Amino acid sequence: MATFATSDQLLVIIDPAAPQTDGESVRIAKDVLSAGATTKVCLPDSPEEFARALGRRGSRRPVVVGDDRALVRAVTLLHRHRELAGCALSVVPVGGAALAESLGVPAGAVAAARAVLDGAERRLDLLVDDSDGVVLSTLGIPSVPVRAAAAAAEPVGVPSGRPWLRTTYRSLVRTLAPRPARLSAVPAPGPARLRVEVDGATVVDLDQPVEAVSVTPGSCGIAEVEVRPLSLGAEATPLLARGRTVTVIGSDFRYRADAQVSGPVRRRTWTVREAAWALTLPAHA
Repeated sequence: MATFATSDQLLVIIDPAAPQTDGESVRIAKDVLSAGATTKVCLPDSPEEFARALGRRGSRRPVVVGDDRALVRAVTLLHRHRELAGCALSVVPVGGAALAESLGVPAGAVAAARAVLDGAERRLDLLVDDSDGVVLSTLGIPSVPVRAAAAAAEPVGVPSGRPWLRTTYRSLVRTLAPRPARLSAVPAPGPARLRVEVDGATVVDLDQPVEAVSVTPGSCGIAEVEVRPLSLGAEATPLLARGRTVTVIGSDFRYRADAQVSGPVRRRTWTVREAAWALTLPAHA
């Protein structure tokens, strides 16, 4: 892994949602980065401004302050402009960061910002599909719809010793909390009939219902594929395969990748791009 000097110039792009999610972590990240390097801070108001800021980075090393969606957005933009290979990304997670943490980014604004300053560039494989979309981690078929509970607001604490406030607090929470999205339009996941091909060889065909398919970019340009056939009694043994190209064919299937649901599609092919992008991680990772 290539290491960086703390004198590097940084372009700190703060995702529009980050200050609303956790303004204190954003402030801490800015303070730590500014203390250790020459920084230019951008506060875009929209995804379009986010894209323009990233495109105008010049020689500055981009640092994304935001959640997993912001990280995926940055990788996607660089890929579609064919600039991904020559640009090492850094991220300070603010908000949902399961993806970033699974890739090795430290949790917490201070630790993540220190990794930006003192860390090392690590090259990672990438899945690229035939619509020019990218997948950083595991993709799953069929997708699992987001449950209504996930849209609920976080519980509001009630001051101890004041039980008479509970009714007021609960009423306020019900008023301010966003209503759960209607899920009736998204079919519940279930057995699917899919043809899965790895490097042209059929792993499972349409005559065999499957419960799930997962594709993960491994290492050295090879994807790890797992197909779970439908179990009618004893648990079925997963079918495992490895290859550079994975094609899935079926009837209007959806897939979840990097916490986002895509589709429906009837055919999609993913190809592994070896060491296609770089992420700054702690030097000891």
